[in-house]
Amino acid sequence: MNQFTRRDALRLGAFASLAPFLNLRAQNEGGKKLGIALLGLGDYSTKQLAPAFKNVTNARLVGIVTGSPDKIPVWQQQYNIPDGNVYNYENFDSIKDNKDIDVVYVVTPTGTHADFSIRAAQAGKHVICEKPMAPTVEDCTRMIDAAKKAGVTLQIGYRLHWDPFHLHLMEVIKNKKFGDWKSIETGNGYKVNNFTGHNAWRISKKLGVAGALYDVGVYAVQGALYTAQVNPISVTAKKSTERPEIFTEVPETYEWELEFPGGRKSVGFSSYGRSGNYVRAELEKGKIEISPSYGYSGQKGFTPDGPMNFTHVPQQSLQIQGQVEAILASKPSLVPGEMGRRDIAVINGIMEAADSGKVFKFGDFGY
Repeated sequence: MNQFTRRDALRLGAFASLAPFLNLRAQNEGGKKLGIALLGLGDYSTKQLAPAFKNVTNARLVGIVTGSPDKIPVWQQQYNIPDGNVYNYENFDSIKDNKDIDVVYVVTPTGTHADFSIRAAQAGKHVICEKPMAPTVEDCTRMIDAAKKAGVTLQIGYRLHWDPFHLHLMEVIKNKKFGDWKSIETGNGYKVNNFTGHNAWRISKKLGVAGALYDVGVYAVQGALYTAQVNPISVTAKKSTERPEIFTEVPETYEWELEFPGGRKSVGFSSYGRSGNYVRAELEKGKIEISPSYGYSGQKGFTPDGPMNFTHVPQQSLQIQGQVEAILASKPSLVPGEMGRRDIAVINGIMEAADSGKVFKFGDFGY
């Protein structure tokens, strides 16, 4: 399998973010490393984000914020976190006095993102917020405004913007190597039977907002938008539930059709009862596809030229490295809060269209 080379990275404008993968040390190696605190110590923090720091050269995991006291000793021992860098959700605001912590990474259920992100910004900390950004566009705006007022950055945890397969898709569409796109299909879903324990929040309207549409659907929505390279103008959608005894607060499945300028369409779905994991586009000179697409690894893709022969990368490590580099260099983020707000506007439009059965027309996304 071909390596993702230095030339590939430069061509895709991702050299700085991919430096660790290319075995090229970041320019600030030996210099300042930002201290990051993970807020929320669930499955994603435990299995993906925390281990990712071993490959990050410009940041360190130095703090934790959790509502589960039983997790604290394990994390302190494993990551050498001092007592003074451990917070709970009640005393979290006192993090403003901690000079060891520069960034708070919010990794809690969607319904809590706005509150914690705003509190982190008000404490003078840069914020990385997991996707999807927040329940509503208004929540997103409050988050953006809080970060601007505090003079800190707000970035969204869109790791696939550092993945070579997705970077290649974006570049092929952008430079129209195979002509312009004619139609797009995206989907992300899987059959879930157990919604107890750490999965319970996913079907809670308060925490999960709209079930699969927020949890996994954000990938499919994002996939359509960075494939289209232009914002949609309207959407039609429908929702369905085959297991009403489980899905009492949120639908099991959403399906939608986005319309873009010129009448081009993108169809998509998200579900906890139906499997699919892809992004594909019909181009003037063939087809481009990544399937499976949205996982932490395992991507397979092809273009009219043939297979995408890229080596899989440590997505979370490259994401954190790239986001911290943007902070240190005072340069625009690849994944700013405004991008997250646009995506929530699209998701909210899908929800409204599904509720009303009518076409929902988008306004100015501000991004």
